[in-house]
Amino acid sequence: MFDKQTIELITKQVIEYLPKLALALVTLVIGLYLIKLLIKFMNRVMESRKVDESLRPFFKTLVSIVLKILLVISVMGMIGIEMTSFIALLGAVGISIGMAMSGSLQHFAGGVLLLIYKPFSKGNFIEAQGHKGTVMELRIFNTVINTLDNKVVFIPNGPLSTGTIVNYSLAPTRRIDTVFSISYADDINFAKEIILNVINSNDKILKDPAPVIGVKELGASSVNIESRVWVSNADIVDLTFFMNEAVKYEFDKKGISIPFPQMDVNLKKPNEHPPR
Repeated sequence: MFDKQTIELITKQVIEYLPKLALALVTLVIGLYLIKLLIKFMNRVMESRKVDESLRPFFKTLVSIVLKILLVISVMGMIGIEMTSFIALLGAVGISIGMAMSGSLQHFAGGVLLLIYKPFSKGNFIEAQGHKGTVMELRIFNTVINTLDNKVVFIPNGPLSTGTIVNYSLAPTRRIDTVFSISYADDINFAKEIILNVINSNDKILKDPAPVIGVKELGASSVNIESRVWVSNADIVDLTFFMNEAVKYEFDKKGISIPFPQMDVNLKKPNEHPPR
């Protein structure tokens, strides 16, 4: 099938490239192993220096990708591939991929911005892009949050970094604003006194800043009284329920009515024979 000269040429090429190929494969295996060890070491360093948990996966993934690309380029150079042409080709391919993945690059840039400015950390409760939840992880292209009803939501970092982010966890205290409606026939001061007694009955409601109670609005069918109290972030849900339930119970007990919307309609009978 092959003449003697061809066989000798093939044999020569195999003998020449086989050591290079073997060395390249060994370098690839050892390189991947060393990268794995380096990522583990990097994770331990970040843990010891108390780097934010939401940032660790981002840094590990980024460093791993960069090191693996450099390793592959080095291995290809060892087996004799001309790297100048390859790098130029890689650059052209990179531009094409970049144009095709402009959205993904936007999310990557958004992730970098979130890392730099850190508007939230892992475990913070945030509201962004129409979703509320606890931050589970900040990834290269998206941020993972867990909602109150236990849904896992992946928010792209691009719009997340340029949109509005409400972080409910940064401040240690929050204010609860609650509106209670009473009828126009009820005594406003008596109703305010009942609300204040409910507030003072719960030790979890902070005394400083002091609670504020006042008439917010004279509605169409009710006088609307608003209470503003400050509580610890951890107690926000429980005390919101407490205020509504306890005030309603005390209003019923003390004879304060909570009116429902109503409208008075007067019907006027038209004259059968209008005057001339």
